[in-house]
Amino acid sequence: MASQPGQLVIVSGPSGAGKTTLLHRVFEQCRLPLAKSISATTRSRRPGERDGKDYHFLSREEFDRRRQRGEFLEACEVFGQGDWYGTLASEVTPSLEAGKWVVLEIDVQGTMEVLRHYPQALTIFVEPGSLAELERRLRDRGTEDPQALERRLAVARREFASADRYRHRVINDEVARAAGEICDILTGASSRHTGEHSE
Repeated sequence: MASQPGQLVIVSGPSGAGKTTLLHRVFEQCRLPLAKSISATTRSRRPGERDGKDYHFLSREEFDRRRQRGEFLEACEVFGQGDWYGTLASEVTPSLEAGKWVVLEIDVQGTMEVLRHYPQALTIFVEPGSLAELERRLRDRGTEDPQALERRLAVARREFASADRYRHRVINDEVARAAGEICDILTGASSRHTGEHSE
């Protein structure tokens, strides 16, 4: 175990806000010992995805078993499609004990569940600036039929309504700038974190 425990960082935001690209840049430029928590899911693996790297791909039965055993910090069914996503405690606890800053990229509902276990988690909400901008990005991606797009936008509206429950809000209007802002947030929190755990 490290002499000083790590910090849990939760990043949320609507689908299409660019969280994954943004966090990739944060991991490249932030000097803290960041560790990405890999979510578990029951959805099918997409081309190029690797088990244990992109997600822990579990069968519905295995996911249910582990959920019943209390192995998830949070788990929910996403977008009404029958696929489950969740954060395994085994992805978080050992890394925190090793002094790492564990980054969870999860939705608002999952955040509220995790905060029951880790009320001191640092929470960051990433947004595209406006719902209209989000809708433009999702339509430009062209990966969804109209019904799926409407479902995502309905979820996004609910998530925007919960943004004030996060300690920080970052507008991802330009990736380099937004990544720098998140690094500044983490660095500032690190200074406070170090002070809290020093004698």
